[in-house]
Amino acid sequence: MPSEMDAYVIEEFGDPDVFQQTTTEVPDPAPDEIRVEVVASSVNPVDYKIRQGYIPEFAPEFPATLHCDVAGVVDATGEDVEAFDEGDEVYGMPGGAGRQGALADYVVGHAGTFAHAPDSIPLEESASLPVVALTAWEMLADKTTVDIGDDVLVYGATGGVGHIGVQLADWFGATVTATGSSDAKRSLAADLGADATVDYTQTAVETYVDEYTDGAGFDVVFDPIGDAHLNTSFEAVRPYGVVVTTESSEADDVDLAPMHATSLTLGVVLVIYPVLAGEGQDRIGEELDTIATLVDQGSVTPHIAERYAFEDVAEAHRRAEAGDFVGKLLLVNE
Repeated sequence: MPSEMDAYVIEEFGDPDVFQQTTTEVPDPAPDEIRVEVVASSVNPVDYKIRQGYIPEFAPEFPATLHCDVAGVVDATGEDVEAFDEGDEVYGMPGGAGRQGALADYVVGHAGTFAHAPDSIPLEESASLPVVALTAWEMLADKTTVDIGDDVLVYGATGGVGHIGVQLADWFGATVTATGSSDAKRSLAADLGADATVDYTQTAVETYVDEYTDGAGFDVVFDPIGDAHLNTSFEAVRPYGVVVTTESSEADDVDLAPMHATSLTLGVVLVIYPVLAGEGQDRIGEELDTIATLVDQGSVTPHIAERYAFEDVAEAHRRAEAGDFVGKLLLVNE
């Protein structure tokens, strides 16, 4: 077992070029933790927002190893760990926010933040799932209940969270309407399970509410965009309906009056909270077990837009910030 490992860290907040390769000690797992030899990670908005300094309270201590998502092989287990053995293939969300993350040869994390990886996809591809799949699951299975035949509107339907949201809403039996700004995005949304697609750049909210819900409004609006976009979601949802989102930090740009006027429910998800809080981590692993089952059943499939090597993390972050892709950007530890 080597005593040192390669890691890609930041010493300060800034643009993607702040990443630097370094050599650091291989961490040892504490009680209730496992150590994982990292095969892959992926890029999420939370990763580049931490790097930018936009959410400094989420950042690990400098020199900070970022990235929440990981897939790899269990290398060692701490005391009291019974769920995993050395050699197990796992995926999870052990750090990258609040504690050191996955952009290194090895990562340690609470055993509850991991699950056995899906069998039906390559191990590296499972690294694209934790943050986005956990977020989509909690939006649709925790913050609301989706019944067969419910009308669900998915904004950002080919983004990281959105493309999983379309598949989960379809699996729940909903009638899914998905938005996309291009023919290619709308075609992908349909392939993922959307019953109808909308070019939101050319179509007024009331038009697709009339066309797909007979003017009643959607039962659930799935909005991973959030912030000021919530105003649009409030227009699209029916009275007594539910809007689920991941972002509501810009409260000054959100008019909450429609929520009161039509008795709406707003559910907000911060999926990394158990890692930040250092408690309730088993929730992550339990939900990842469910997601792995759905992947192996063929109900959920991650869409990988492009693969990068760890050494190309700056390029991957630039691409992520530009947003000119669908699905996820994967980082492979070559």
